[in-house]
Amino acid sequence: MSTPRFLTLPPGVAPQKIETPQGSFAALEALPVSGVVERWPALLVPGLTGSKEDFIAILQTLAQSGRRVLAVDLRGQYETPGPDDPSAYTCAALGADIDLLAQATGGGEPIHLVGHSFGGLVTREAVVDGRTKFASFTLMGSGPAAIVGRRAHHSRTLMKEVPEQGLEEVWHSRFEPEALNAGVPDDILAFLRKRLLANSPTALACMAEQVVTMHDRTDELRQVEVPTLVLYGEHDDGWPPETQSEMAAALGAESVVVPGAAHSPAVEAPETTAAALVRFWNAAESRLLDSRSGGM
Repeated sequence: MSTPRFLTLPPGVAPQKIETPQGSFAALEALPVSGVVERWPALLVPGLTGSKEDFIAILQTLAQSGRRVLAVDLRGQYETPGPDDPSAYTCAALGADIDLLAQATGGGEPIHLVGHSFGGLVTREAVVDGRTKFASFTLMGSGPAAIVGRRAHHSRTLMKEVPEQGLEEVWHSRFEPEALNAGVPDDILAFLRKRLLANSPTALACMAEQVVTMHDRTDELRQVEVPTLVLYGEHDDGWPPETQSEMAAALGAESVVVPGAAHSPAVEAPETTAAALVRFWNAAESRLLDSRSGGM
């Protein structure tokens, strides 16, 4: 479970709705509070039990680099509605949503794409199979195939318990005790409950199945030749750090290890994470603009 550090939106950040041919998606939009938008936009996608709020701690810093930044809820997740059809929640279907979101928000410019955890598997589908040509792609705390270890066990439990028990019981038996043991403040605890209960049960169960069954598409991603960053916490307990390092090497991608962070670098080390993203985005833009001008 991703737990936001705080919920108050900083200056320049506001809720939005993004309209696509597949419906409306809830988002947080960040714009510079000083200066102007002069760089290419970015789209941030959360993980399985997360939401757009998982990125609050980094949104303002990212926007202050001179760009529009959007964090979204996936279909069926928190404030984005979704159908009861399980086929809407495969990685391929969700990736098609991200492709449409990128087209709707890019404004004709290349767009930077970031996927956290399960969101990394989803956004990879958009990069490999979608129509959008992304300025860059960042896998944040995400691996090449199915998640492993403790988080895989948790996802398999969700697959079974959500349809059988319902979200309210799953909150009381699983999520609430975990949050209390972690010392989560009361306001964040109330938000976590509200967020979980707002999810589509079908979406949550199907996404949990996807994250433990997804196949490796590293070779296909490498062939896209999009500038790629693999960013992860040194103590990640989702995909092991060594697995993510090996994936980066196979992709020929840049790799950034965030000291002190675990599975959610944007929450656990926001300034380090934001700085790494801004540096990577700026470098990717410079290379792409240079190639367009013929190196002159």
